[in-house]
Amino acid sequence: MTTAHGGDIIADTLARHGIGHIFTLCGGHISPILTGARSRDINVVDVRDEVSAVFAADGIARLTGVPGVAAVTAGPGVTNTVTAVKNAQMAQSPVLIFGGATATVLKGRGSLQDIDQLSLMEPLTKWATSLSVVKELEPAVEYGLEIATSGTPGPVFIEVPVDLLYPEKVVRDWFMSESGVDDATGFASRALKLYLKAHLMRQFRAPANPLRYNNLSGAPLSNEDLAPLLDEAADRLVLAERPALVIGSQALVNYTPDEAASLANAVEKLGIPTFLAGGARGLLGQYSELQFRHRRSRALKAADLAIIAGFPFDFRLKYGRCFGSDTDVIAANLSSKDLTLNRKPDLPVPMHPGEFLREISFRVGSPTSRTAWFDTLSVRERERDDQIEQIGKQDTEYINAVHLFERIEEKMADDSVLVVDGGDFVATGAYVLRPRAPLSWLDPGVFGTLGVGGGFTVGAALARPDAEVWLIWGDGSSAYSLAEFDTCIRHGLAPIAVIGTDAAWAQIERDQTEILNDDVATRLRHTDYHKVAEGYGAEGILVTEDDEIDDAIDRAKELAAGGTPVVLNVHISQTDFRKGSLSM
Repeated sequence: MTTAHGGDIIADTLARHGIGHIFTLCGGHISPILTGARSRDINVVDVRDEVSAVFAADGIARLTGVPGVAAVTAGPGVTNTVTAVKNAQMAQSPVLIFGGATATVLKGRGSLQDIDQLSLMEPLTKWATSLSVVKELEPAVEYGLEIATSGTPGPVFIEVPVDLLYPEKVVRDWFMSESGVDDATGFASRALKLYLKAHLMRQFRAPANPLRYNNLSGAPLSNEDLAPLLDEAADRLVLAERPALVIGSQALVNYTPDEAASLANAVEKLGIPTFLAGGARGLLGQYSELQFRHRRSRALKAADLAIIAGFPFDFRLKYGRCFGSDTDVIAANLSSKDLTLNRKPDLPVPMHPGEFLREISFRVGSPTSRTAWFDTLSVRERERDDQIEQIGKQDTEYINAVHLFERIEEKMADDSVLVVDGGDFVATGAYVLRPRAPLSWLDPGVFGTLGVGGGFTVGAALARPDAEVWLIWGDGSSAYSLAEFDTCIRHGLAPIAVIGTDAAWAQIERDQTEILNDDVATRLRHTDYHKVAEGYGAEGILVTEDDEIDDAIDRAKELAAGGTPVVLNVHISQTDFRKGSLSM
């Protein structure tokens, strides 16, 4: 295929690496990337907010194991992505972001949307660079994709000035006409004309400059170096009487669905009590005798061996203080920082935690019988499930959220993908909903970002076009990206969104009112979110009574299966189910 401009070069490089989608909001600075991509059968998915473009790229990366790619225009297009880029960084998600920029000759001279974009992006990414000649485009994209996926994965930002993207003749005409030197005769004008011609010659003919990259900290250990650590971990596991395994999102980074299934087999072979967190939810399917969903802290406190795979010792593990005084702690992590954050494990293993689990599964042989330990944890599990079930039976003014999730859990398809975006409503759902398979759960990650819902759902629906995609939305968080249902309509995507409307930022309001006796800034309205969705072309369904729930879910599933996106606006009651849930 003929390469007519810099956008074609970028698209060719992405296509060679199996990139199937680019997420964007159009802008003149980046148009050639989009046209080049479409001409090479890369699906260009245009969203309604640049932050959703990066969220969508993040979501598709997590579900497919292929880096997500977004392209946004200069200035406000780039600044609008900042939250999503930071979210990808903290979630360790491989995302490549192209940012448009003013022409190379105009940088720093006050042109439209010209700001110092690198100073914003460098702290948020593994690598941020600005290009200056056309021949840098291909190697920069190659390198960016490598950096995004290597070591601890993360986002990469490539700033591409507009004059590196358009055809040479167009750029030449722009430079000469905009500068006013075409017909000028004065010495200064002639000198400027010569300068611009030399600048253009360099842009389009000069070789690539060396890529500017601050290297990763430390080279990964070789297989030979890792073998003794893996042998030691396996030996400790065989001897343990009360082991517990915690698996975090990092155990599945860069994994395809087949690789995730292989990891699930390895965990089943290990045969020890397992707690799944973040993107690891669903790894063991809807039901597994190994998986425990409640009382994790109590289990870790009583365990004689804790294996922490791809999960830092942050607030979720009480900053490394959730273990018993005699608990032997093994941790595997790609990040040297996360591996020892807040505490040093007894056996730190610096490697991909998914590969770590697969490797030790080869070494342990048949699972050891630990009936008494499983019985202890199972009793606690059933007790908590019974408590939640009783909460679901309580009479409430509006719909009981636990009961709602019990009905969704009952009716949700086996191929479902769950996207969650919210606080109290989402966290309540996490106690009830059971992801069906590996790589079928998308949450923001440790950053706790609200507003991921629309973008993540677009990415999920494209990654799994035949699946039933559910978006669980708090009413507060839904307003961040409800407009992306317009994107779903335009691109033929049909997710089901469930908005839990309690007319409040409930997770904040509950404790703020009790501690400070003031609900200021925490109250919302019973807004007609379903009508907003209808305005974007989706189907909206209002649910206010218990006896409407089943019919509404069935109708939503039918509509989604037929290609129509749906928003269920469910009026729910606030409860004390998660009282005291604020995290610090």
